[in-house]
Amino acid sequence: MHGAMDTKFLCMNGRLEGKVAIVTGGANGIGEATARLFAHHGARVVIADIEDEKAMQLVRELGEEVVAYKHCDVSEESDVQSLVAFTIAKWGKLDIMHNNAGILSATRSKEVSTMDMNDFDRVMSVNTRGMALGVKHASKVMIEAKVKGSIICTCSVAGIKGGTSTVAYTVSKHAVVGLMRAAASDLAKYGIRVNCLSPAGMVTPLVMKTLQQMKPSVTEKEVQKAFDEVSIFRGHSLSPLDIAQGALYLASDEAAFISGHNLIIDGGRTATLAPISV
Repeated sequence: MHGAMDTKFLCMNGRLEGKVAIVTGGANGIGEATARLFAHHGARVVIADIEDEKAMQLVRELGEEVVAYKHCDVSEESDVQSLVAFTIAKWGKLDIMHNNAGILSATRSKEVSTMDMNDFDRVMSVNTRGMALGVKHASKVMIEAKVKGSIICTCSVAGIKGGTSTVAYTVSKHAVVGLMRAAASDLAKYGIRVNCLSPAGMVTPLVMKTLQQMKPSVTEKEVQKAFDEVSIFRGHSLSPLDIAQGALYLASDEAAFISGHNLIIDGGRTATLAPISV
């Protein structure tokens, strides 16, 4: 995939020339695809994650003059503060904050009456508190520096419909949409844009790790087939690169008047009456 992406975008670079971006959860999946794409388009990128070795492999591949890494647990406010301070010290400013880090429930049960509240708290601490901390500290430095920045939150189709995932995950992603709308309203006076990306289900390392904990024998091919079967869109399987393309648009000056928007990337699935599964 990486080689194909390199070839595809060589003639399209420069859409983020001169900009500085943070991508949380940037070591793999959507975050990795976004970090790669942002760098291809001229941005200096700070990858934030807790998977140190995977992140450093990406830094070595893309080059330290383009990409840096900062260990960050997004549920810890001191970590997020340090991440933003590191970025300012490294490259002098912050134009783009992609709050992408997230987790799934440890269980696939969708029953409200039997949900594990420890799991609920764990999911909320990363998916909702982590997003709020990213918005808080990114917006603070943007306001102080008078940067008309772009803040992007990775949400989910579970943030617009019930019954697509576990209760904890669904609640956490609905909260992210509310956070985005509240922040977009508040930060508009500073020229700071805040938007969401809401993907349908796809194969990522996080998805595979979670599913294999419950069924060790499950393969990527089987999971991809399951996602394709519930999709109404034919001829293309959703991938992290599709979401990265959406992030690139929202981060760029091409989206200069787009704020408070939830960009749904699901091949039209949630626009239909058919049920969805992620």
